[in-house]
Amino acid sequence: MEAAVVGALMIEQDAYGMVSEILKPDSFYDHRHQLIYEAVQNLSLQQKPIDILSVTDYLEHEGALEEAGGPLYIMGLSENVTSSAHIVYHSKIIQQKYLARQLITLSSVIQTKAFDSMQDVQDLMNEAESKLFELTQNTAKKSAEQINPFIKEVLEMVQKAAARTDGLSGLSSGFEGIDKVTSGWQNSDLVIIAARPAMGKTAFVLSMIKKMACDMKTPVAMFSLEMSNAQLVRRLMGNVCEISGDKMRNGQLAPHEWAQLDARVNNMVDAPVYLDDTSALSIFELRTKARRLVREHGIRMIMIDYLQLMTASGANFNSRQEEVSLISRSLKGLAKELNIPIIALSQLNRGVESREGNEGKRPQLSDLRESGAIEQDADIVCFIHRPEYYGITIDENNHDLKGIAEFIIAKHRNGATGIVKMKFRHEFARFEDMHETQYIPVPAGDSGETIASVADKDEAPISDNPFPFGDVPAPGDSVPF
Repeated sequence: MEAAVVGALMIEQDAYGMVSEILKPDSFYDHRHQLIYEAVQNLSLQQKPIDILSVTDYLEHEGALEEAGGPLYIMGLSENVTSSAHIVYHSKIIQQKYLARQLITLSSVIQTKAFDSMQDVQDLMNEAESKLFELTQNTAKKSAEQINPFIKEVLEMVQKAAARTDGLSGLSSGFEGIDKVTSGWQNSDLVIIAARPAMGKTAFVLSMIKKMACDMKTPVAMFSLEMSNAQLVRRLMGNVCEISGDKMRNGQLAPHEWAQLDARVNNMVDAPVYLDDTSALSIFELRTKARRLVREHGIRMIMIDYLQLMTASGANFNSRQEEVSLISRSLKGLAKELNIPIIALSQLNRGVESREGNEGKRPQLSDLRESGAIEQDADIVCFIHRPEYYGITIDENNHDLKGIAEFIIAKHRNGATGIVKMKFRHEFARFEDMHETQYIPVPAGDSGETIASVADKDEAPISDNPFPFGDVPAPGDSVPF
């Protein structure tokens, strides 16, 4: 069958284009056929004719003609083929056999290592998963599809969004201000929420879990690489029941707080929240667990706390940046595969600490830690900024900043960027919508790397409209202030 394919490639000019996405030189078992196919591949790249003479001449020039079987063997390949009518069918069989050989080799290597008593079993499992993942990534290909089915799909999505009373097209975060900008978290989106330590990243996602899962009964999963499941539930319980973290730890609750705990904890019982506190979670383990959660429990969103603690065990990297790049790229791929939003928390580098003033302390895209790939792969990049943490309690217009947090949407692939102001109740580690939530639009530039803030004038009256600047602008729209 290999002989039939390489023979057909040399008798019909367009044959290579039919199989170029299916086969590569390694797909062939016979080394001679590998060399011949590689010659065809290179001739095509050079836009030269592909026939017996050109292939023979190329191999002779490369000093590989005899290794490829010689002129007579190459000529015989074409003489035994009358047409390329079945070349695609034959190529797919060859590719299947190649995959089978790869799996046989992989299983043989893993089996040999498994018999080695000095081999760490967990490392071996990670290596096996990594190699298998690499194999599937290299072979999973999708062909181009005509536009009509997608027109129908998008129209249905628009109709469903129009029928919703909340005006959202995605999953509600539970926060009115954020939903106004994002129209909800969208399926297949990778959302990065980044901040410096102690800014409240975990508190934010727990506040979101409270609203989404406990209040709206949306099934969510959270992978915590930093805290145990019991610690997370304790913090979530303090958030839901509005009891301070200190009292949740030491149990010194007043009588009315015990009553409050008993009354409100029922809101958490049977909530569709699934927690996993596996430390040093690898991206390969995450894929397996995420698929199972979606299949068995109908999970609508996954949260990860936090990205820099994840690993890509079993794969070799020259730097941590390469590893983080693979992790972020894989998270985006997983979001697309499962068709759900994935929210990953991320750390920022120390560049924020060296800058002065509220504007200086406000994070930027360049502050993302360890990899620019995070910014590239993410559909939405958000920052959490609390001026009070840096001792900034009054802004330039003498507005009180105590208990105020800024949720900064710095990159939004399909929408506007800007700042949503929120309340942060430190004693409960809880984020809330402000009664006078203020959205500050930021025109989307080419790079989206700057965040501009617009302060109210001192004499400006407080409006009942939570978005005093009007509708959320589309990307690139100019916004009058």
